[in-house]
Amino acid sequence: MKSIKSTYLKLPLLVAVFGFLGFTISTYEGYKIGDIATDFSLKNVDGSMVSLKDYPDAKGFILIFTCNTCPYAVASEDRIIALDQEFKSKGYPVIAINPNNPELSPGDSFEEMQKRAKEKAFTFPYLFDEDNLMYRRYGATKTPHVYVLEKENQRFYVRYIGAIDDNVRNAEKVKERFAANAVNDLLEGREVAVKETKAIGCTVKQ
Repeated sequence: MKSIKSTYLKLPLLVAVFGFLGFTISTYEGYKIGDIATDFSLKNVDGSMVSLKDYPDAKGFILIFTCNTCPYAVASEDRIIALDQEFKSKGYPVIAINPNNPELSPGDSFEEMQKRAKEKAFTFPYLFDEDNLMYRRYGATKTPHVYVLEKENQRFYVRYIGAIDDNVRNAEKVKERFAANAVNDLLEGREVAVKETKAIGCTVKQ
């Protein structure tokens, strides 16, 4: 009894210590393949609020957690633009979300997001996860981290989670386009062959 009581007495202290050190205790485990993703409303770099419901004709989405500052994310920007150009007209537009805390990563502030989107002429929404809620809900741990969603009966099912392709460092050496292959499988009415891969990138800054 004494040890149990002692443990309970220590819990508030442990919570306080973790809070002081900047650790986040999250109740979200992240989505798994087949889960239904909830909609969101996040600010785009143009100042508008963007939700999945804003795309009534979409068949699904290529949702990518990314940022301005991670070298892996920067190396993926042209590929993200290419994915949007390839699949938006087919019903699978790209939506990018920046999950980083600008207090820890000043280069990922909303103002810097606006500058980057203009410099690269992003053809897709670039949203700011200001409340740090969506990256936790999805379970994103890296930038970039991809989630392919398929819309069925107004619900958004997670069909692929992981990397954009098999060489985040060098686009010229890519052999397997994981995200593109997943979308093509869905467009052809097939089950996604490769449902999960390891996302390689920088840790989300929170």
